[in-house]
Amino acid sequence: MKNQCRRHKRWFRIGLFVLALLLPLSLTLNTAVIPKATAQTPSSYSRNQALYITMRDGVKIAIDVWLPKDLSSGTRIPTIMRATRYWRGVDLVDNTQETEPNFVDWLPSYKGDIEKFNQSGYGVVLVDARGTGASFGTVSLPFSSEEIQDYSQIVDWIVSQPWSNEKVGAYGISYDGNTAELLAVANNPAVKAVVPRFNDFDVYAHLIFPGGLLNEGFLKGWNEGNKFLDFSPCSFAQGDEFCEQFKKNTGIVGVKPVDEDKDLHLLAQAVKQHSGNIDLYQAALQTTYRDDVFGNSGLTIENTSPYNFKKEIERSKVAIYSWGSWLDAGTANGVLSRFMTFSNPQKAIVGAWTHGANKQANPYLPPDTAVSPSRDEQLANIINFFDRYLKDSHNQPELPRELEYYTLGEDKWKTTKVWPPVGTMNKRWFLAANNSLSQKAPSGQSGEDKYTVNFEATTGVASRWHQNPEQNYYSDRNLEDEKLLTYTSEPLNKDVEITGTPVVTLYTTSSENDGAFFVYLEDVDESDRVTYITDGQLRPIHRKVSKERPPYTIFGANHSFKEKDGQSLEPGQTTKLTFDLLPTSVLIKQGHKIRVAIAGHDKDSFVRYPAGGTPEITILRNAVNTSHIDLPVLKKQ
Repeated sequence: MKNQCRRHKRWFRIGLFVLALLLPLSLTLNTAVIPKATAQTPSSYSRNQALYITMRDGVKIAIDVWLPKDLSSGTRIPTIMRATRYWRGVDLVDNTQETEPNFVDWLPSYKGDIEKFNQSGYGVVLVDARGTGASFGTVSLPFSSEEIQDYSQIVDWIVSQPWSNEKVGAYGISYDGNTAELLAVANNPAVKAVVPRFNDFDVYAHLIFPGGLLNEGFLKGWNEGNKFLDFSPCSFAQGDEFCEQFKKNTGIVGVKPVDEDKDLHLLAQAVKQHSGNIDLYQAALQTTYRDDVFGNSGLTIENTSPYNFKKEIERSKVAIYSWGSWLDAGTANGVLSRFMTFSNPQKAIVGAWTHGANKQANPYLPPDTAVSPSRDEQLANIINFFDRYLKDSHNQPELPRELEYYTLGEDKWKTTKVWPPVGTMNKRWFLAANNSLSQKAPSGQSGEDKYTVNFEATTGVASRWHQNPEQNYYSDRNLEDEKLLTYTSEPLNKDVEITGTPVVTLYTTSSENDGAFFVYLEDVDESDRVTYITDGQLRPIHRKVSKERPPYTIFGANHSFKEKDGQSLEPGQTTKLTFDLLPTSVLIKQGHKIRVAIAGHDKDSFVRYPAGGTPEITILRNAVNTSHIDLPVLKKQ
C-alpha cells in the first residue's frame, strides 16, 4: 500500500509538472479551451473533426481539424498546422462545457488561438506526433526522419481537401517549433511559411548539452513528463486514487481520442505501442559527444537538429519567422545563427521572455511586469506574417529581411539586418589581482587565484536552463556569488552597451581529470545588487577550438563537441579554455560595475563533473597566461 501511495504521489507530481510546463504550449491550439463540436455548423463543413490519417508504413496519426464557422462550400482557405508531442487536444471530464474548465484559472489559457486563426480565414490542423498522444507508432528519437515524413504526408492530405487553397504554414513553441521548422525539409510545394518559436536549432549545444554538460535539470523532468503524456494513464483507470484526484484538480481525463474511437480501444492500442519509445534521459546519461549514437536509435542528436537540414530548408524557399529569448536556454543563439546561415526569406525577433513569451523574464524589471508585446499582439504579428505568404488575395511584397531585438537595461527595441549589428567591437577585460576586472593587461610574471568548487552553487530552478514558460527569474545574486570566484570592475564612467556574444579565455589548472567551468556575466549596481545577464559553460574535454568550418554561423569559439576533438584534462597541467557565453544585448549604466563570476557546478541544472572528488582549480592571470573576457560593445551611432 505504501508503494502504491508513493506511485500515486509521484504520478500526481509528474501530472502537475506536465500541465504546468508542457500543456501551456500545446494548449495554444487546443480543444481543452474550445467547446467540443457536437453538431454541424451552419457551413457545409464540420467545425471540428478528430480522425486518423494512415501513413505510408501503416502507422495511424491522430489529427484535429478546425474550420471557420462560416466556411461555405466552394471557399478555399489556407491552413495552419501544429504538430506536437504534448497532446494535440484533451479529453475533458465534462465534454459538454461551453466555456473553459476551472483548472485554467491557474493554468495559463491560450483559448484564443484557434478562434483567431479561424476568424482570420485559416483552417487549423493539430497533429499528435508519431508515438505520442493518440497516434500510433513509437519514438525512436525526437524529430526522426519518419516523423518528418509524416508531417509532409499530412500536408498532402490537407491540400486534397475541398476547402484547402493548397497553401500551408506551420507554427509552434519549443518541440512544436522544431516540427514547424522541419516541415520545410521535405520540400512539399504546399508549405510556404513557418514560425518556429523558442525551438532548438542545435539540440545538443543549445539545450541538452550546452558546453558539453548534460542539462539534467531540464531533461530528467521533461522525460518523465513525456512518459505521462505518452501513456495517458487516466484515460483508462477507473477508481484509481491518483487519477480521480488528477481529474478533480485538472478537469482532464487524458489525451483526446479520435471521433470514431467511442470505447477508446484504438487509443489503448496506440498507447501500448508507446511502450517502445526511447528513454531520452537514460540515453543522455550514456552520451558524451555530439556524434555519439543516442540510445538504441542508431542516430545521433546531430541528425535531428534543424541546422543539419540546411540544404533542404534553403531549397524549400519557405519563409521563416523565428522567435527566441536572451534568457531562454540557447533559443537566442538559434535565432541568430539561423538568421545569418539560411538564405530563406526571414524575419526574426529576440526578446527578454520566458519560454514561449508567455511572461517577461527581464531581470531588470519586477517579475510581475506584463509581457510585451502582449499575447494578442504576438499572435497578430504571426497572422500578419502568414497572410503575406498563404493568402491568395494578399499581394503585398515579402517582408524585409531583418532582426528585431530588445536591449536589457535600456528597455528598447532595435532592428538590424546583420548580426552582430554594425558598430560592434570587442573590448577586452582582464581578470586581475584582488578579484578585480581591469582593461589593463597584467605585466607581472605571476598571479593566480585558487578556488575549490562549491557543489552547492546554483542558478536555481527558475533559470533559463529549465525552460519554464511561467517563470524565469534570477534574483539578486549577491549571496550566491559568495560561493563563486568573482572579478569585479571599478564603477563605469559612462553607459556601456554589450550586444553580441561574450567570449571568455581562462588559463587554468585543476586537481581532477574532469570538471565543468561556468562563467557568469553580471551587473553590480551602486547598492551592490547583482543582476544576472548571461552565462556560458564548458566541460574541458571539449575545449579544442576546431579549425574546420562550422555547420552554421557561430559568433565565438568553434567547439565541435565530436569525439575526434576530445582532449583529456591532465591534473596540475596549465590548460587554456576559450568558450562563449550566450548572446545578449544589455545596457550597463554609468556607476555600475561589470562582474565575471566563475563556478564549477550548477546543482539545480547540470550533472556533476566529476562524479566523485572535489576539484581545486587555479585561475592564472599574469603576463604569460592572461585570463580575460572579450565583451562585444556597441558604439553609439
